[in-house]
Amino acid sequence: MQETLHLSSSAATPIPLPNPNFPSISRPKNLHFPPIPKPPPLKSPQNETPPPVIENSQLQELLLYLDSHGVDSFYCLNSHPPLISTPLSQIKSTVNFLFSLGLTTQDLRRIFPMCPEILTSPPSTTIIPATTFLLREARVKAADLRHVIHRRPRLLTRHVETELRPTLYFLQGTIGIENVSKCAPLLSCSVESKFIPRIEYLQKLGFCYKDTVTMFRKFPSLFCYSIKENFEPKFDYFVVEMGRELKELVAFPQYFSFSLENRIKPRHRLCVEKGVCLALPTMLKSSETRFRDRLDVCISSSTPVITSPLWCTNADIHGDNVT
Repeated sequence: MQETLHLSSSAATPIPLPNPNFPSISRPKNLHFPPIPKPPPLKSPQNETPPPVIENSQLQELLLYLDSHGVDSFYCLNSHPPLISTPLSQIKSTVNFLFSLGLTTQDLRRIFPMCPEILTSPPSTTIIPATTFLLREARVKAADLRHVIHRRPRLLTRHVETELRPTLYFLQGTIGIENVSKCAPLLSCSVESKFIPRIEYLQKLGFCYKDTVTMFRKFPSLFCYSIKENFEPKFDYFVVEMGRELKELVAFPQYFSFSLENRIKPRHRLCVEKGVCLALPTMLKSSETRFRDRLDVCISSSTPVITSPLWCTNADIHGDNVT
C-alpha cells in the first residue's frame, strides 16, 4: 500500500535551490574546493622499508671483543652510541696502543666506561698526538703516564692545537705553574668554561687578582671544584660562622678540599667549645687523634700567639704545615 503525504498549500510551494554561481556571504564567488586526497596506503611487511641495520656478526664481534677484556660493553654502547658504527679494527688499534703505554686490562675496565669516546677517537689523529703532547710538552714522565690516563682518560680525546696546548699555556703563563705535569688532568679542562669563571668568582668574594692567582697556583685542584656546591657553602661558613680573614684562605686554599659536614664544621665547633683557635692547616689536616691531642695541649697550657716563634715551632714539631 502506497503511503500518501499530504502537504498544505504553503508547504507545497517548491523551495528554490541556491544558485552555485550566485555570490553570497556564505559562498564566495569562484570558490573552488580542492580534491579530497586519497588516504595513504596501509603499510604491510611487503611494502615497508626496513631501517638500516648493522650486521649482527659485526655487533657480536664488537661485544665479544670488549667483553674479553672485562669491559662493560652494553654500558659503553648505551652511553656512546657512535661506538656501534666504529670499525673493530680501529678499536683494536686503540687497545693495542694503550697496552704499549703500560696500561693493563684492569685499567681498560675503568677508563672505557668513564670515557667511551676513546674507543671512537682515531688513534693516528687524536690519541697518539695527545699522548705525544703529554710526554713532550706537558713533561709528564713516561712512568707517570699510566697514572695520568687512568685518572683522566678524557685527555686522550682532546685535540692538541685547539684544546690541550691553550690550556697548558694558560696554566704556565697566567697562573704561573712551573711543573704542570703534577696537575696534568687539568689539561683536559676548558679555559673559558672552567678556569675563568672560578677566578672571577673568587674576585667577587673580595680576593684581589694577585691573591686569586696565588691560590690557584698553590692548589691547582681548586679549578675542579663546583662554585655552587663547594665554594659558596664553605666560604659562607668560613666568613659567617668561623669569622676568619681572607688571608688565611690565600695561605691555605686547601680548605676547600675538606668536607664541610664531616671535617670543617665538627672541628670548628669543638674548637669553639674548648675556647681554642687553631690555624686552618692544624685544625683540618691533622688526624682525629692528633687533632684532639692538640686541643688537650692548648687547654692545659697557655697558647702562644700566632706571631710568636714558639707557636710555629710547636706546630712544626707535630709535622703540620701552618704557613
